[in-house]
Amino acid sequence: MTVLAYEIMTPSIKAVPQSWTMDRLARFLTDNEITGSPVTDENGEIVGIATLKDITEFRWNASRPETDTRMTPEEEQEARRLRMAIFEEMGKVPVEVRDIMTPIVLSVDEQTPVRDIADIMMREHLHRIFITRDEKITGIVTTYDMLKLISDQELTNRCAGNG
Repeated sequence: MTVLAYEIMTPSIKAVPQSWTMDRLARFLTDNEITGSPVTDENGEIVGIATLKDITEFRWNASRPETDTRMTPEEEQEARRLRMAIFEEMGKVPVEVRDIMTPIVLSVDEQTPVRDIADIMMREHLHRIFITRDEKITGIVTTYDMLKLISDQELTNRCAGNG
């Protein structure tokens, strides 16, 4: 039996405008207990995806050590100090979702077999993929949805005496 995308997708998607601040996005994701959300433009079109990982990476990049091994320890310290100063200055002007989002949106049709979705998610290192019908997004499949499917199938097999 082939399971299709529409059978396991979450149909309600919580999108955020690209003009929101990074802090507002962080609160939204936390309040809704989700790790990522599609990003929309002024016309409501999805233009990317923003995740907790994007927020973390943005904040972390300001404090990470320089990777250029040709720098002396003093130069490395100065480069870090400059990045921190820039990051602090940026804090005075709110960072918007458009500044940290991933502008690539991958999607598959509702009729796509879940096995194919898993292959795409593994190959592209994705935790979520949008589901479409006639080019319009109708839902989302996340790694949680995949795990739930596996767990449900395992339970069904055990109850049926197959496992």
